[in-house]
Amino acid sequence: MTEVPDTLPAVSGIITPDQVLLTARSIAAIQEPDGGVPWPDGHVDAWNHIECLMALTVAGLRDEARRGYEWLVRHQRPDGSWPMKVVGGTPADAAGESNHAAYIAVGVWHDLLVTGDEAFARAMWPVIVRALDFVTGLRTSRGEILWQRDAEGVPAAYALLTGCSSIYQGLRCGVLLAERLDDPQPDWELAADMLGHVIAAHPEAFTDKSRFSMDWYYPVLGGAVRGPEAVRRFDRDWDTFVVPGLGVRCVSDEPWVTGAESCELALALDATGLRERALDVFADMQHLRHEDGSYWTGWQFVNGRHFPHERSGYTAAAVILAADALSEATPGSGVFRDTGGHLGSGGDQVGGTDDCGCERAPA
Repeated sequence: MTEVPDTLPAVSGIITPDQVLLTARSIAAIQEPDGGVPWPDGHVDAWNHIECLMALTVAGLRDEARRGYEWLVRHQRPDGSWPMKVVGGTPADAAGESNHAAYIAVGVWHDLLVTGDEAFARAMWPVIVRALDFVTGLRTSRGEILWQRDAEGVPAAYALLTGCSSIYQGLRCGVLLAERLDDPQPDWELAADMLGHVIAAHPEAFTDKSRFSMDWYYPVLGGAVRGPEAVRRFDRDWDTFVVPGLGVRCVSDEPWVTGAESCELALALDATGLRERALDVFADMQHLRHEDGSYWTGWQFVNGRHFPHERSGYTAAAVILAADALSEATPGSGVFRDTGGHLGSGGDQVGGTDDCGCERAPA
């Protein structure tokens, strides 16, 4: 049986160590025999799967986490990607998303920080190299990363801001792993620098998804935008997305707050140093907690009902990761604070899209 660590995340007045452990066990309870951690509808995707493994690692459920990493090894394809959806061990959507592939570097770097197990990181290194090479193979000349290759291997025609922000963190974690394992990857570092600049200074590079709260906070969460620009970003759309007492809307035009987005915003606020705001948001979303430690995905506050009517492992995982960041309980608690590069102040490094010398997007 996995040994539970002496120190578990706890945030005073919000969540206790025992509650964190119960939440982690709710994730383990839905893990499939082959190691996959599915969505409520039964499919597994690499990104949300990895997020759940990170939460299991924080809570000391290492055997379950390692079985999940074995799932990733088995399902990675020769080009470095994972199927967008896997059901019952079989691809249900064969396209490969760039942000799914990049997140393996975040997961393994986080595992190394928490466990100190360098042998495991070395064993996973070939998987990471293939994955990040797949990611950088979708880079445009300006630096954004196209969001997927379809089942036939054809790249998408556009990039997504949320996905690229997560990819930025993946590339930075990949560079940190490369340095630790003495296998430098300068191409990844260059790709991260270019991508960070595009995220911070070229909104025109991305398909407009601004109704989604993730496009608001993910540039900060991933590390490409920090400092005064991050604070300005939060202030600009705070009233659009944050519902006091309930959490964060998934989209600006629906009366629907979601737990995962609320916890991710708390992580982004913490990474910016806005701790009181982070604590408020984290406290507000706790109404989604179920008595078994799991979390409802969301709450439709006009109809007064959970929507969708499901409890999701990825929401529980986001709660654990936010609790760890806010309590600094494990050595991995800074994985969202500390992986930004030299573009950490975002747009402050550039004069804007007209004088930075970058290629502009076509009209």
